[in-house]
Amino acid sequence: MKITRLSVYHVDLPLEHPYWLSGGRLKFDVLDATLVKVETDSGLTGWGEGTPWGHTYVPAHGPGIRAGIQTMAPFVLALDPRRVLEVERAMDTALPGHLYAKSPIDMACWDIAGQAAGVPIADLMGGGSRTPRPIASSVGAKTVEETRAVIERYRNRGYVAHSVKIGGDVERDIARVRDVESIRRPGEIVLYDVNRGWTRQQALRVMTACADLGVMFEQPCESLDDIAAIAPRHAASVSVDESLVTVQDAARIARDGLAEVFGIKLNRVGGLTKAARMRDIALAHGIDMFVMATGGSVLADTEALHLAATIPDPNCHAVWACQDMITIDIASGRGPRNRDGHLHLPETPGLGVHPDEDALGDPVGVYST
Repeated sequence: MKITRLSVYHVDLPLEHPYWLSGGRLKFDVLDATLVKVETDSGLTGWGEGTPWGHTYVPAHGPGIRAGIQTMAPFVLALDPRRVLEVERAMDTALPGHLYAKSPIDMACWDIAGQAAGVPIADLMGGGSRTPRPIASSVGAKTVEETRAVIERYRNRGYVAHSVKIGGDVERDIARVRDVESIRRPGEIVLYDVNRGWTRQQALRVMTACADLGVMFEQPCESLDDIAAIAPRHAASVSVDESLVTVQDAARIARDGLAEVFGIKLNRVGGLTKAARMRDIALAHGIDMFVMATGGSVLADTEALHLAATIPDPNCHAVWACQDMITIDIASGRGPRNRDGHLHLPETPGLGVHPDEDALGDPVGVYST
């Protein structure tokens, strides 16, 4: 089997509500999505997606994905998509770094490999838990009152896990954490996501003030060096997200005890192939995980669910899905959807969902042998 054609589509995904990141420092209302169709000489077709969470969140640029695919396409064409490691090495040779541009091709290759084997991607990867995964909401940085309203809106949709954005103002953050904990229901999963929004001293002030609550903070500071510097001075649980980009990052976090949880975002780390190595490092060191699409449609959410299904149930806290936050559906209700706040693994071979091509418009790039 060989890859014969790559078709690239650009789709804007409007958000239901404008989104504020931690401290209100970043706001956007539409996501720049890239869809990739990979065709083969066997007739099998795979789909991948790369959708950064805006252009200002981390070094990931929507148009950059499309430019990266143009650069990598000649190196990928004629390869066997089932040999995902060979495809990975070809992309890394063609374009060092730029992991977010490689993720959609990697995803499409896993889709084809699963179809060829007749099993879902999660089964092909050696996992395949059918335990439904809780979906984590994303509660943008807001006032106490607005935070309550957003959490309640997600509760009405069945959500039992929430990622509450904080950061930028110490007193406000302490008040928001304490207020959310006061209304937290039994069994709810709450992660306080700082998105790098604190300096070292701000992090220590909030984490110390909230020490009696036993809550978890995600990415409290800008870098792993910052997180390492404050680690001996607080007792809070930490999840690392934005600073978890490469397998070398994962190894350092595990070796130095910088976090109790990995937040693996598939587009940022380069796709399933590279994310699986991070998963294994985490499991080998007793580190739990959240798995997330960086953003995007049900395709990106489904990819995250497949990785989550390869993680033992006790070690996977939740998945983050974006589909309830966007106002268009490029797959007409197909694929894993919110059912009582959970996603259920599809039984269809491969990814388990493909888009409606009519909803994508004409491709912005086509590369063929």
